[in-house]
Amino acid sequence: MLKSKHLSTEKQRLIYGLIFVAPAVLGFLIFVLAPMLSSLILSLTDYRIVSRENHFVGLDNYIRLLDGRDFFIKKSLGVTFYYALFSVPLGMICAFLLAMMLNRDMKGKAVFRVIYYLPSIVPVVATSLIWTWLLDPDLGLVNSVLRQFDLPTSRFIYAERTVIPSLSIMSVWTSGGTMVIFLAGLQGISRTLYEAVEIDGGNAWHKFIKITVPMMTPTIFYNLVMGVIGGLQAFTQSFIMTQGGPNNGSLFIVYYLYRMAFREQEMGRACAVAWVVFLIIMLITLLIFRSSQRWVYYEGDN
Repeated sequence: MLKSKHLSTEKQRLIYGLIFVAPAVLGFLIFVLAPMLSSLILSLTDYRIVSRENHFVGLDNYIRLLDGRDFFIKKSLGVTFYYALFSVPLGMICAFLLAMMLNRDMKGKAVFRVIYYLPSIVPVVATSLIWTWLLDPDLGLVNSVLRQFDLPTSRFIYAERTVIPSLSIMSVWTSGGTMVIFLAGLQGISRTLYEAVEIDGGNAWHKFIKITVPMMTPTIFYNLVMGVIGGLQAFTQSFIMTQGGPNNGSLFIVYYLYRMAFREQEMGRACAVAWVVFLIIMLITLLIFRSSQRWVYYEGDN
C-alpha cells in the first residue's frame, strides 16, 4: 500500500511538472524551432513572397553569398563588424566607469542611478528619432553647440565616413542595462579584499588592477558575450535613421536581410543570409567562451 501510494504521488508530481513546463516547451517548439526549420528549408529554394511557385536550388543561395556575386553581403558584413568592434568596447568601458562611480558613497546616489538607467528603457525607435534630430548637420543641437564654441562641425550620420562612429557613440546612451549588471558585480566584491590591499600599502590603482578587474571578469565576460551578439544584430538604428546609407555606409547585415526579404521579396536568399549570420554569431560566441578559460577568474577556482 505504501509503495503504491508513493508511486501515485510521484506520478502526480510528474504530471503537474509536465503541465507547468508545457507552455514554455510548446512556445519554443512553435515560435522558435519551427520557424528556424522553416527558414532552413526556404534557404534551399528560390522562394519569393509574390510567386506561387518555388524551386529547390540546393546550396546555390549560400554559394552565391560566398563566391562574390553578391556585393552587398561583403559590404554589410564589413559594416556590421566595424560597428561591433567600435560600439561594444566603447559601451562596456562607459558602463563600467559609470558603475564604479555610482558604487561609491555619495549623496543622491539612487537618483543618479535612475537617471543613467532611464535611457535604456526608452524604446529604440524613440531614441533613434531623438538622435536623428540631435545629429542633424544643419539644425541639430550637437552642431549648434559646436558652433557656439567655434569648433568644427560634422555631418555625423549623413556622411559615410562618420556614420558608424556616430551610431556607436549613440549606443552609449542606452548602456544603462550593462551599467546595472556591472554595478551588481561591483557590490558583490568583498570589502575585506580592498582592506588587505590597503594593509599592504596599495593605492587606488592597485585596488583596481589587483582586485576589481579580476573579480569582475565573470561580469565582463557576460556583458561581452551579450554585447557582441547585440552588436552583430544591429538593425533599428539603420532602419530608422539612415536606411542603410549614406552609400551603404550603415548597411548592417540584419538590415540587408530585411531589405532582401521584404523589399526585394527574395525570401529564399534572405533565409540563407539569416543562417549565415546565425553561424557567424555562434562561431564568435564559441571563440569568446574558449578564450574565457585564460582570462576569466571565478572565486571558486584554485
